[in-house]
Amino acid sequence: MVSGLTVSERRLALVVSGLLAVCGLAMAVVGRNDLLGTHGFVVLAFSLGIIALVASRYLDPEPSEERLSHYYDEPTKVGIVLAMVWAVVGMFFGVWVAALLAWPDLTFDAAWASFGRIRPVHTSGVIFGFGGNALIATSFHVLQRTTRARLPDQFSPWFVLIGYNLFCVLAASGYFMGLTQSKEYAEPEWYADLWLVIVWVVYFLIYIRTLQRRKEPHIYVANWYYMAFILVVAILHIVNNLAVPVSLGHAKSYSLFSGVQDAMTQWWYGHNAVAFFLTAGFLGMMYYYLPKRAGRPIFSYRLSIISFWGITFMYMWAGSHHLHYTALPQWVQTLGMTFSVVLLVPSWASAGNALATLNGAWHKVRDDATLRFMMVAAVFYGLSTFEGSFMAIRAVNSLSHYTDWTVGHVHAGALGWVAMITFGSLYALVPWMWKQERMYSPALVEVHFWLALTGTIIYVFAMWNSGIIQGLMWRTYNDSGTLAYSFIDSLVAMHPYYIARTVGGLLFFAGAVVASYNIWMTIRMSRRAEPAVQGAADMPAAVAIVPGE
Repeated sequence: MVSGLTVSERRLALVVSGLLAVCGLAMAVVGRNDLLGTHGFVVLAFSLGIIALVASRYLDPEPSEERLSHYYDEPTKVGIVLAMVWAVVGMFFGVWVAALLAWPDLTFDAAWASFGRIRPVHTSGVIFGFGGNALIATSFHVLQRTTRARLPDQFSPWFVLIGYNLFCVLAASGYFMGLTQSKEYAEPEWYADLWLVIVWVVYFLIYIRTLQRRKEPHIYVANWYYMAFILVVAILHIVNNLAVPVSLGHAKSYSLFSGVQDAMTQWWYGHNAVAFFLTAGFLGMMYYYLPKRAGRPIFSYRLSIISFWGITFMYMWAGSHHLHYTALPQWVQTLGMTFSVVLLVPSWASAGNALATLNGAWHKVRDDATLRFMMVAAVFYGLSTFEGSFMAIRAVNSLSHYTDWTVGHVHAGALGWVAMITFGSLYALVPWMWKQERMYSPALVEVHFWLALTGTIIYVFAMWNSGIIQGLMWRTYNDSGTLAYSFIDSLVAMHPYYIARTVGGLLFFAGAVVASYNIWMTIRMSRRAEPAVQGAADMPAAVAIVPGE
């Protein structure tokens, strides 16, 4: 890691880490009577750790010019490992949160273990920790291969990867301490948000600089999706997190928006985070790794571009369907509902394009669990986008909203689409990165696939049933015009479904543990053996053998 940096890059790493350490120290001093101070010590310790790491290898010989004849894959390798660490952590807390609903005493009277604190640890751990690291790792890999150009320098990818994980650590530790903005998927406080903006801008610049240096005239469609993910997430994050801190020595802040404007901004962010963090980036993965693994070109490249522009344009207007039957103006709700229904067209274009690409390769799907992960992901993408458009219709929403049906819909997308395409892509990518012919154990990939699929089906069907029964119980009236069931009655009726959800989540979590073990053993296998795949063709274009910018 450090030995691969030039001396000037090591020096830059020390300077940036030193500045970060000063910021951490300042936070610890000015926030000594506040949770800001605790996070200051976290930042300080994190920075000192990086300084110690760089200093320990500072005098190592500089890497040779030969490095420029290869792609820079070290950040991708570390990103894969970090993604799997966060997957295990995030899914463990997901199982715990699910169990809490069935057995509420599992908090053990500890404040940090209450539902309101460990739920965002689960959501952020899985979405940002697992999904975010996987997106960063795969985007660096795809970007270089599709442009035939090396990343422009060796420092900025590490800054993005390590800086992003510092943000994840601040977010998760803040939740345990009860520190939150109380906004779905946007819980971290103002200083963590500011840090993420800096990291994200550098991420965007890496993409732009590499595309400028590309040796392919065409920008492959996967990069369109990755670029949309990076750019729009930056816009969403900045606008939704506009806030005024109580003081520079206080962790708490208050949103710049109020009332219904705050709600609209939050759900404009929330729905487009689904669109551009949990959809566009992972479509980028799908459009590169699925055809590569299947050994076939995309069924229709033109359709993939049409789908891109359809999703990019229509998703931005659909967020208001989260606020049906609220104080939001009726026309805004109707606008969101209409665009949500039309959005089905570009969404199914991508799902159909993926499945049509497998025509002629179905025998591979039968025999290759990695490709089966990607196929099932495309199916779940189609199912969950159809369900989302259906649930956005106001009449359907009146039954589904605030019930577990919504939870089932979200997890059909999160488990069936996002996690499945990620695991499929990682299983394809890991042997390439560590120069092996296959994973350590193809049988364990098969085991993981069936654990993940069974867990997803149990989870989603439990929540669909639970949600519809909830909605029906809440709208059932007696002859006298009063509610037939109390809220407690509906909770008692949900108990068996909550147990089923825990079982489904436990199976999915077990699959992630199996995957982590398999990836770790593949890495160890690569250290013991000579590279089985020399990768002679996996090199930048000759003209790219020039020093970075």
